[in-house]
Amino acid sequence: MTAPLTPPPPPHEHSSHSAWQSAPPGYAAPAPDAPYGAHGSYGQDGPGMKTEVREAAVITVAVALGGVLFGVLWWWLAPHVPLVGGLDEQGNWVVFLKDTEGEQAIGVDGTFTLLASAFGAVSALAVFLVRRRGGVPLVVALTVGGLLASLLAWRLGVWLGPTQDVIAHAKDAGKGVTFSAPLELGAKGALMAWSLAALVVHLGLTALFGPRDPDPYVHQQGPVPKDGYGTPQA
Repeated sequence: MTAPLTPPPPPHEHSSHSAWQSAPPGYAAPAPDAPYGAHGSYGQDGPGMKTEVREAAVITVAVALGGVLFGVLWWWLAPHVPLVGGLDEQGNWVVFLKDTEGEQAIGVDGTFTLLASAFGAVSALAVFLVRRRGGVPLVVALTVGGLLASLLAWRLGVWLGPTQDVIAHAKDAGKGVTFSAPLELGAKGALMAWSLAALVVHLGLTALFGPRDPDPYVHQQGPVPKDGYGTPQA
């Protein structure tokens, strides 16, 4: 008679602990339902939306108030357009340019545009140094604040400048006497110079010196999963 066959050994039962390499000391696996930011790959993107909206409102008001200084400087630095008053054949007062080939009117618009661009760049730099981030609320704040500041500067400069009633001004000055024309902004597109300059400068500063988004493909180093036979899985 032959000896009974020895039954094969039972298959090796793998516990849940053998499927993964033991974690190093101090390692704590994140919760399955935790957001991706909790794994350490991403940090906070910034303050909440309510905080950003409040900051944007403050920035809008602060930038708009800068239009006061802007308007004073425009009134002070803008060239004067010389006018001359006289009487026509019917004895009515007429006003005409003293220098028909002069470029003072263009200089008025150019001064406004240059000042607006400078103020826009400074406001964008100040906002970036305080906030150190970008974001839609900041972009809206710089755009709206710059437009409001330009409107305020325009109206303030006109108000500070010579009177808008050129006929009365000519009568007060006298026949043939040169006087300054009212301060006017011929190119209304210059009202957007502040906003455009602020956006360009802030975008450039954010791109060069703003916080960088972490690489989503670089994960935190952890235990290497292995199959039931101890072979690392790909």
